[in-house]
Amino acid sequence: MVNKDQVAGVAKQVKGSVKQAAGKATGNRQTEAEGTADKIAGKVQKAYGDVKEKVKKAF
Repeated sequence: MVNKDQVAGVAKQVKGSVKQAAGKATGNRQTEAEGTADKIAGKVQKAYGDVKEKVKKAF
């Protein structure tokens, strides 16, 4: 079972990967950095969702 934080986290990671690749391809360092930040934020949000799911299953 997945929750909204897990789904949103994965979506942010994908968005970040695309943005990061676009930044690399165009040589735009700002876009590349924003993509990296989005990927990290997505990982954090997914991890938060994973923890929520584990706590939910524990009870």
